[in-house]
Amino acid sequence: MIKASQIKEHMEVKGSDGKHVGTVLAVEHGRLRLASGGMDHDIDIEMIDAINGDTVRLRKTAQEAVRTWH
Repeated sequence: MIKASQIKEHMEVKGSDGKHVGTVLAVEHGRLRLASGGMDHDIDIEMIDAINGDTVRLRKTAQEAVRTWH
């Protein structure tokens, strides 16, 4: 399980396919707030698969993650 304290502002968020999804702005109320495409979006922290260095990797591909915003 990922701990919210492991996630830091400005970390890169990538999908399970390694493609860029966004950049971390904050963790609020169990949700990851990130900037992507000039807008802010929220992702449930449960969608995070791993943290590697300065990168947050999601359980879904970048396309699957972004699809939930539209």
